[in-house]
Amino acid sequence: MGSANNIEVRVENLLVRFTPSPPVDLEEAIERLGGVKNGDVIIKMLDAPRATLIIDAEGRIIVHGTHRIEAARAAAKEMLLRMGRDDSGLVAELGPIVASFNFGEEVPVHNLRMNLGSGTTSFDERLGCLRLNDTRHDLELLIWADGKCVALNARHPNMVAMSAVHWKGKFADKKSLKA
Repeated sequence: MGSANNIEVRVENLLVRFTPSPPVDLEEAIERLGGVKNGDVIIKMLDAPRATLIIDAEGRIIVHGTHRIEAARAAAKEMLLRMGRDDSGLVAELGPIVASFNFGEEVPVHNLRMNLGSGTTSFDERLGCLRLNDTRHDLELLIWADGKCVALNARHPNMVAMSAVHWKGKFADKKSLKA
């Protein structure tokens, strides 16, 4: 297996939704936290831990901008503590993540516009990268010619790693990678 498994995945952004019991009151979030109303949600930026909190109309807390579930939970807990509440009974739902990795080799992105079995590709002129819809791993990869990649709408970093290994093997089988 060798070098194909040496791909390091880095989580860039994690989206987590927490459901407290009872739900967060929106007016209280404005008064006690200094949250800003934007439509039917309240937005609050935290510095420590660094995160953006969104309180939806149902009183749930969406945490955006963290790299780990522990940091997201700490942000939700910080918000609840500032409101005089504890975090007992807080239920977490993991949303999509954005992650990055590098194939460690150049990828001829202009030559890969084809159906590759478990994914289809198109070239994104605006970003200058290949968009690969990975149906096997249920995510989208943005691949640049220098081998750098960003995974969108992934559910777990391990799934991104499996996708990276899969596609590196596919590209190597098609003699697409440049060492």
